[in-house]
Amino acid sequence: MDAFFAAIEERDHPELKGLPLVVGADPAQGKGRGVVSTANYAARQYGIHSALPISQAWRFSEQARHRGRPAAVFLRVNYRRYREVSERIMALVRRYASLVEEAGIDEVYLDLSQTESFGRAAALCRQLKQEIQEQEKITASVGIGPNKLVAKIASDFQKPDGLTVVTPEEAEIFLEPLPVRKIPGIGPKTEKRLAREGIRLVRDLKQFSPEELRLRFGKWGAELYERVRGRHESPLIEAYEPKSLGEQETFGEDTRDLNLIFDRLLDMCGHVLKRLRAAGFQTFRTVVVTVRFADFATHSRSHTLTAASRSLDILRFTAMKLLMPFLDHRENPRHKLLRLIGVRVEKMER
Repeated sequence: MDAFFAAIEERDHPELKGLPLVVGADPAQGKGRGVVSTANYAARQYGIHSALPISQAWRFSEQARHRGRPAAVFLRVNYRRYREVSERIMALVRRYASLVEEAGIDEVYLDLSQTESFGRAAALCRQLKQEIQEQEKITASVGIGPNKLVAKIASDFQKPDGLTVVTPEEAEIFLEPLPVRKIPGIGPKTEKRLAREGIRLVRDLKQFSPEELRLRFGKWGAELYERVRGRHESPLIEAYEPKSLGEQETFGEDTRDLNLIFDRLLDMCGHVLKRLRAAGFQTFRTVVVTVRFADFATHSRSHTLTAASRSLDILRFTAMKLLMPFLDHRENPRHKLLRLIGVRVEKMER
């Protein structure tokens, strides 16, 4: 889906149509904490994108405003609404393919091998895109390829409202001029490391043998050798089973206010348990608490119960016990303020 959260907000609020729109944390006049969840394409022209600190997004918006451009509109995330729309779209998608892998709230893979040709697969996807547009009044971009890797990259190639077809014969040539970051598994750190060696495009990586890539990247080097050539054997997985469920909150101001910290932790435990049950799970065994200090140092502590539990009281007690060392000399001898806390459960059973 194209800028999914922002697209839904624009659709539901016609007065926002055409304006730069940012969905995420409260910017608080440039003092906000948290990040951008989604920015529409108008906001992206200002340099605003997903995962950008919300304070930076605000500054980019102000810079644009001073140049005579419209200021960005900032909205808080409405996950419940986005989930409702996602569920309707996924139901529609499942009418087009027998094997479907949901990769996220706004992304899905379809096995269209039953069409037996890329031309018929493209026709089917055009019809799917049209139905999504008619039903939800938002757009989707589709990539069709010989495997998940190529299809994923192709889906980003002509956003928004795109349809890109890459046949097996075209896959290697299609990837060559793209930035190395487009290859799944290459993150920002690896991208910078490669750039220092003059390796910026996929074609630059193709000059290395499997042995040379293995020396640079370890076991993953052999997989990378295949990926830059458009070869990838990962199958579609029909059902995704979450391994953990959790929540976290960034405080409006760095704090050591125990009443505030405890209140938020206990509330989050309640929300996590509700999500656990809504996802069809009955019990959990492991509790994890995460703390980020004002200096951005981030630490986690976990505890595995002797027996599976469904009790809110046990979750809250365990989370509180894990949190306490971060508030005293055991994990916080310098009395640093807290920026964020989070709690999650693992080893869940249905």
